[in-house]
Amino acid sequence: MLSTLRLPGEAWDELGDIEIGAADTARDDVEVLIVANEGVDLELFPSLRLIANYGVGYDRLDVDACRARGIDVSNTPGVLDAATADLALALMLAARRRLVEGDDLVRAGRWGTSWSGGPFLGREVSGVRLGIVGLGRIGSAVARRARGFDMEVVYYRRTRSDDAGYRGLDDLLRESDIVSLHTPLTPETTGLISRERLALLRDGATLVNTARGAVVDEDALVDELVSGRITAGLDVFVHEPHVPEALRGLPNVVLTPHIASATVETRAAMTRIVVDNVLAFVRGEPLVSPVE
Repeated sequence: MLSTLRLPGEAWDELGDIEIGAADTARDDVEVLIVANEGVDLELFPSLRLIANYGVGYDRLDVDACRARGIDVSNTPGVLDAATADLALALMLAARRRLVEGDDLVRAGRWGTSWSGGPFLGREVSGVRLGIVGLGRIGSAVARRARGFDMEVVYYRRTRSDDAGYRGLDDLLRESDIVSLHTPLTPETTGLISRERLALLRDGATLVNTARGAVVDEDALVDELVSGRITAGLDVFVHEPHVPEALRGLPNVVLTPHIASATVETRAAMTRIVVDNVLAFVRGEPLVSPVE
């Protein structure tokens, strides 16, 4: 059994003596491999029978190739919803109320005495229209929190609905003050928020992405942010951990290092699911959360 990282939480110890190391060397003795949404060269592991993914997203794993080789794949759905939704709301607040800029100002000793106007006027979060792209578990958790801020929630998902809150994607982008992305990365969603669709955002709108970086045309987003027309809160990027230098220098975007699930409680719960999947496999029982 091989894991590319040691997972946090007490459940990890239930696996006993497990090897920690990179999955970049040919091994014929590994039946179980634990990764965190990393690409795996299946040719290196001829005996592999289970990849237990530490995370809900598995876009870097070739699930079809695994199926063809008879390799099961599991992930950790459900337990990340609250933490990810919380971070999405935090990014909305930070971007629209300019919290990072304000923090920098105070720390640099540049806080003046005037507060009635000037450079730190932000935009409201309460009472605005929030457009959610992808109304799954996480998107629904964001919607519940948004209603606590008296936001009007509209949404887009692949399955069209007659619900009053449903919008076509282009209409949602035109109408929303804040757009929050919660769609998985698939061939269909790669580049979903294209240059043309970014141009549909109204002036002063905020784009929040806690899904996957490649859902958005990153170069086009940089151009929109450089123009100053919109703001953004981003937890994910196309070529992580690389973040474009142009983004890092902009004051109207809040950047976090893919930490949507990074709470003590959530990461421990994720480990619990990984361990339960591995133990089920060892006992010859059905996986707790197989990727179908």
